[in-house]
Amino acid sequence: MRRLRRFVTVLGEDLDAARHGDPAARSRVEVALSYPGLHAVWAYRVAHRMWREPGLRFPARLLSQITRAATGIEIHPGAMLGRRLFIDHGMGVVVGETAVVGDDVLLFHGSTLGGRSMTKGKRHPTLGDRVTVGAGAKILGPVWIGDDAQVGANAVVVKDVPDGGVAVGVPARVRVPERRVEPRSVADPSELIEYMI
Repeated sequence: MRRLRRFVTVLGEDLDAARHGDPAARSRVEVALSYPGLHAVWAYRVAHRMWREPGLRFPARLLSQITRAATGIEIHPGAMLGRRLFIDHGMGVVVGETAVVGDDVLLFHGSTLGGRSMTKGKRHPTLGDRVTVGAGAKILGPVWIGDDAQVGANAVVVKDVPDGGVAVGVPARVRVPERRVEPRSVADPSELIEYMI
């Protein structure tokens, strides 16, 4: 019974994360029925539970591939995803087997948490909490993306990004802003633009 309650709590958190992350979301029902990013995360949660049982790894992979066909989002069932992950739009998102994603992470469409080698072991990135990964960004290899970091659209990240860092470009250049301006507290939009540059 406790497991069922926890599962329902996590599903509710996923719904709320999608509603919070997308200003176009109007209701929990709309989100639950029409958001492929949410469907992919939910299917991953089932596949990951199966993956933890050695005898169910093949069905877990099949479920992940069926989900990929249905949503355009590929999440390996061996990946470790935190709570309240929101995948916005979602098409083309790839999360590799040894990737680790923290809590309250936002992934935009076309982003990849991929590998750079074919060796066994840890070969995919680790994302901290509250990380934002822009559309089309590629984070490759066993790199660490720190808490509250941002990866710009189409960036290619192959080196660690510290807490609060911003990574942009190909290959990504990383900088840590001297002052942190919270987007919700900005009265003048030019301050936010200056912060991001």
